[in-house]
Amino acid sequence: MSVELEKLKFRKIIHVDMDAFYASVEQMDNPELQGKPIAVGGSKERGVVAAASYEARKFGVRSAMPSVVAARRCPELIFVKPRFERYKEISQQIRSIFYDYTDLVEPLSLDEAYLDVTENKKNNPSASLIAKEIRQRIKDEVGLDASAGISINKFTAKIASDINKPNGQKTIQPDEVVPFLEKLPIEKFFGVGKVTAEKMKMHGIFSGKELKKFSVEYLTQYFGKAGTHFYNIIRGIQFSEVKPDRIRKSVGAERTFSKNLSTEEFMLEQLEVIAEELERRLVKNKLKGRTITVKLKFNDFTQQTRSKTIDEFLQKKDDFFPIVKELLEQQKPEKSVRLLGVSMNNLDVNEKKKSVSVQLKFEF
Repeated sequence: MSVELEKLKFRKIIHVDMDAFYASVEQMDNPELQGKPIAVGGSKERGVVAAASYEARKFGVRSAMPSVVAARRCPELIFVKPRFERYKEISQQIRSIFYDYTDLVEPLSLDEAYLDVTENKKNNPSASLIAKEIRQRIKDEVGLDASAGISINKFTAKIASDINKPNGQKTIQPDEVVPFLEKLPIEKFFGVGKVTAEKMKMHGIFSGKELKKFSVEYLTQYFGKAGTHFYNIIRGIQFSEVKPDRIRKSVGAERTFSKNLSTEEFMLEQLEVIAEELERRLVKNKLKGRTITVKLKFNDFTQQTRSKTIDEFLQKKDDFFPIVKELLEQQKPEKSVRLLGVSMNNLDVNEKKKSVSVQLKFEF
């Protein structure tokens, strides 16, 4: 085994995942909601659930579910308007706790992050004890429950954080990684979507155990470049490091309407408002972009996106809105629209790679 592979094998990675984050914040701020099934986002008539409390999940309510379906599954469901500024505020408090332990923090969203604690500010050799301490501090200082997964790479740590939810943690020791992955259903592996899963099952691969039987040559022959990833991951090998300077790939704004929009004139009016919000976000983050995308979600929940890339970087609405208008007019929507969005990609940012020193001594 190469020195580099040896280093990667013996990293200490924690994946912290807040429990029902949006819903838990709402219940914390409003005691009347505690213990009740709530959905953040949408309404009984329309919209989409952004998050559901554990009380609501018992009825099968899930995020990204149409609100009308959620209300049907749980007649007592309480819909709460999302407060994203509040969620960002809480998220920043949580991240400040992370940085007391390591600078190698890679946020995935407002409610989850990877931490590399192979070397840490507390000089604590136990990643499991660090995770326990972080979770306790989040409870004491913020008031929310968090779960954590601990292992030698990001993939295994993320899977582990789900095992003892809510308000729990799971450590997959180095010698437990491969046996753990062998028992994992193939759908749980990173990079395996529905289509790939069905294709794998045609090759007799239903879990990590069957996946491990195939050579890298066989896997690359039938699954392309991803075959090498599948070959490595089932052996506990993952080269993806915790990246503290994750580069933002896009900035966007969107709006769901209480009544469907059926005319192009109304759509353009709303797109202009959304474009103004996008400009504010671009200016606030000091970003410009070259690819403009318009998103349309129709009354039947089908979705369509249209994009255009130009040579120069844009930030101001007056500069990019003519492109938004052009994208809408490319193909007249034949159905009424319930959601519109505008986003900017190909941002003017450069990814910085940081070298990470790691130690080979390993104690979980």
